[in-house]
Amino acid sequence: MAIARYLVKDVDAAVTFYSSSLGFVLKQRLGPPFAMVSKDDLDLWLSGPESSAARAMPDGRRPEPGGWNRIVIQVADLPATVARLKKAGIRFRNDIVTGPGGKQILLEDPSGNPVELFQPA
Repeated sequence: MAIARYLVKDVDAAVTFYSSSLGFVLKQRLGPPFAMVSKDDLDLWLSGPESSAARAMPDGRRPEPGGWNRIVIQVADLPATVARLKKAGIRFRNDIVTGPGGKQILLEDPSGNPVELFQPA
């Protein structure tokens, strides 16, 4: 079982996004600042601004959503998945890219965290 944590601006919006758009299931909810959703062998921890994971570092830096590290979700038909999500209003960072290992595209959750959809070659 793999675990990833995303800092999110709004835990409710993140739970809705991952559940309705990407097929995750709500596994646990701990008040407003935290939820855990799961899909296959991945638990994704969604930590809001009030969570302990969002507290400032000793040097003053604050963890925040966004960046380029990401979870990867493998799909069987990338073009069809992208078309469905675009129709639902999901925001993408790029167009489908094809490489030697397959096709990929980056979308953003409601807080701007990237999620890679990947279709192997």
